[in-house]
Amino acid sequence: MANQFGIKIKELREATGLLQRQVASQLEIDTPMLSKIERGERKAKKEQVDQFAKLYNADTNELLTLWLADQLFDVVDGEDLALKAIHMAEEEIKFQLKSTKKK
Repeated sequence: MANQFGIKIKELREATGLLQRQVASQLEIDTPMLSKIERGERKAKKEQVDQFAKLYNADTNELLTLWLADQLFDVVDGEDLALKAIHMAEEEIKFQLKSTKKK
């Protein structure tokens, strides 16, 4: 299970000097849930990414990128063709971005 997002939000929490219970209260979740998110045992919801960014005054795009990377890893973990599939998805994303810019 990937946990880049959890590692980052734990680092940010510690850098701000906040306790887990303080952050959990701000996010309206319980402290054990926050602890599990930081350890990678539970996934944060997408809408919580923005909440973490605001709370820690962090770059939303950076946190969202880490969150998405964890989601992708979880989907392809253990698959023999994971890298090939990711490469194909990358090419499709590039194509979609070019198509969008042309409009």
